[in-house]
Amino acid sequence: MASISSTLPHPSPSQGIRTLARFGFAAKGAVYLTMGILALLAATGMQGGKTTDKQQAVQAIQDLPMGRFLLGLIALGLAGYVIWRFTQALRDTENKGNGAKGIARRIGYAASGLFYVALAYYAGKAAWENTSVSSAGGSGNTKQSLVATLMEQSYGPWLVGAIGLFIIGTGLYQIWRAYSGKFAKHVNASSLPAEQQRVVYRTGQVGYTARGIVMAIIGYFFVQAARHSNPGEVNDTEGAFDLLSSMGPMVLGVVALGLVAYGVYQIVQAKYPVLNGV
Repeated sequence: MASISSTLPHPSPSQGIRTLARFGFAAKGAVYLTMGILALLAATGMQGGKTTDKQQAVQAIQDLPMGRFLLGLIALGLAGYVIWRFTQALRDTENKGNGAKGIARRIGYAASGLFYVALAYYAGKAAWENTSVSSAGGSGNTKQSLVATLMEQSYGPWLVGAIGLFIIGTGLYQIWRAYSGKFAKHVNASSLPAEQQRVVYRTGQVGYTARGIVMAIIGYFFVQAARHSNPGEVNDTEGAFDLLSSMGPMVLGVVALGLVAYGVYQIVQAKYPVLNGV
């Protein structure tokens, strides 16, 4: 269960990059924690519960006391996460190399960073201007617009289907990481007592499994949109939660609790990261 960092030499980013990376893990964890808690409240029928995507989770944080201040921290943290991911991609701090597999992994790091650019922008805009991030429209609507544009091309349905299969594959990979223990290499909890290390490990397993399930469902939406040539079938985390809810509140509750675990694990990673090359 315990992880150790590689002994191979790595390019060494600055202390500032290291701090941004750790802050980024914490911000990402806060967003997932919020999504999971809101969905868990919805599953149990408690007041304030609702199924949300990441952007709506940011909106929920904005509505808290000192929400603008919290959003400012989250925006800065997410920007740090983006910078760290691009540092991994461009400087190869994980020693993936320049082979086909290594380049693919480094592109994946960059893609992961790009995924959070818009969310960092929304959070920063809401914190700076005190405006509702929901006014920009849900991320599901944005995806549907992009898919509709793709569908207008002759190859559009095939490309959308391929994107869906890729997302499903990524979700299954997350689940494989959970049960293979591969995720644990990103956290060095060796300073914790053995029992606490086991708790951290199990929390990561549950969290990565739940995240993988949600991603696989989102990929399924893309595949269905491609099959039916209907961009309206594309949906995001909120849609995945709604599908799970249709299977019963217990199903939604279990996955929501898993996303809470994922958020907690990301926050633990902020405190005990294994950041290669730093």
